[in-house]
Amino acid sequence: MTASAVSTTTDRSDFRHVVRSGATVGLVTGAGVIAFLVLNRFLPEVGTMRDLVLAFVVLAFAVPIAFLPGHLVGARTVQGVAGAAAVGLLGTVAFMVVDIVVLRTFKAYPWTWDAVGGGSTWWYLAIWWMLGTFPAWMGALVFASRHARGKSTLVSLALPRLIGGLVATLAVRVVGLAVALPVAAGAGFLLVLTALAVAGLVFHRT
Repeated sequence: MTASAVSTTTDRSDFRHVVRSGATVGLVTGAGVIAFLVLNRFLPEVGTMRDLVLAFVVLAFAVPIAFLPGHLVGARTVQGVAGAAAVGLLGTVAFMVVDIVVLRTFKAYPWTWDAVGGGSTWWYLAIWWMLGTFPAWMGALVFASRHARGKSTLVSLALPRLIGGLVATLAVRVVGLAVALPVAAGAGFLLVLTALAVAGLVFHRT
């Protein structure tokens, strides 16, 4: 059987494409971090307005970081999901270049993690690599399961996760928990992303 035209745009896990896609995700991550840092520095502290704006920035960039890898490789099967996870991993590596060359040069934020590691960056790199790979993996699972049901638009993919992030942000605000709103937004997004990715995998198998 000859390969179909669709095969050239789905499950693209060849090395060069994954590397290029990883660089793209890394640049998007870098843009998100820079936007966060700029707004954090220059927005006035008026109530919780700055934290709310920063929470929206986190959610806005969480969508491409989670779903762009699956889209770029056209994740449809196990191979495509694995390729998307590799894109997420390489995205963290690409962001490290932005981090070291730009952010560290301009002393963009306090290096708390360096202090914990005795001044070394190496101890937390593995944690950062896993953290960046996980949403790409979960996003690709959602992407593949939605495509199997004929629903893979960006809005249908992102909306439930954005709602989860907003709910977590509002819950922290209402309850008064000592959790920064941007952190709550990111955690809510990731929790809903993971839950729906696992649910899609289970129901797709049944």
